[in-house]
Amino acid sequence: MIFCSGLPLRAELADGILAIVNNSVITREQVADYVAPAIDALRQDYANQGDVPGSLEQKASDVFNDGLEQLIERQLILHDFDVEGYKLPDSYVDQLVQDSIRQRYGDRITLMKTLQAQGMTFEQFRKNVRDQYIITAMRSKNVSQEIVISPYKIENYYLAHQDDFKIGDQIKLRMIVLNKSSSDDQSPHRMAEEILTQIKQGASFAQMASVYSEGSQRQQSGDWGWVERSVLRKELADVAFSLQPGQMSGIIETSQACYLMLVEQRRPAHVRPLSEVRDDIEATLRTQEQSRLEKQWIGGLKKKTFIRYF
Repeated sequence: MIFCSGLPLRAELADGILAIVNNSVITREQVADYVAPAIDALRQDYANQGDVPGSLEQKASDVFNDGLEQLIERQLILHDFDVEGYKLPDSYVDQLVQDSIRQRYGDRITLMKTLQAQGMTFEQFRKNVRDQYIITAMRSKNVSQEIVISPYKIENYYLAHQDDFKIGDQIKLRMIVLNKSSSDDQSPHRMAEEILTQIKQGASFAQMASVYSEGSQRQQSGDWGWVERSVLRKELADVAFSLQPGQMSGIIETSQACYLMLVEQRRPAHVRPLSEVRDDIEATLRTQEQSRLEKQWIGGLKKKTFIRYF
């Protein structure tokens, strides 16, 4: 799927049939509407970061093609629901619709205004609610949610992915941040000198942080927990990682703020132990297995359903 860079992406996708799944038609317009939020997010990302020529069009094309495949899969699942002879009573759909209105819109008036702005009818909304329930139920039925990952698989994954669990040198850090109103504002520096004097006279760094710091960790008494060098801006990291446990920095001044730092503990680079990452590995392997089972299921549906691409 190719986009012409000189035209708006949505306008280029207005007409034409892209696929037929059994008796259901999927058009360019349907896919464009389906992927519109993702395309808008792409545009925003590229507006913030600066576009590399051709890259937006390529990524938008990938999103569009992926959206087409997702809509084909939806139709495959809905067709399988019908072929299997399942029924969803109208009364149950009505309840699903009411629940959706209450959770997402609050009331029917707000829903109707939203649908009108989107150019969607209530019947289309009702069908979307019904279809989404069916798709979720069929996935739950055909892709086991109770996947058991053996300890053997977890340990093998851990041994094969040691680099994923490496952690660099770390320090346990507290920080006091005093923001400047402008680059030549000297009051934060004077405040930092006063705080530094009080700490040297016996005041607790944590207490001073909870009272004076303007950083995001003020409520935690300036506690940043364990951090790697990459977490901090370079001028702060260079000082912090030169300190020994129990040592405090002098005043570190930038154009935006003044900083005081206390290193409480240090620990060298290491690989996180299996006991610490076991749950994460298990979740990863479960997700991979669910994905494999879903691909297998969808592949089976494709083999027994008529699909034609245009």
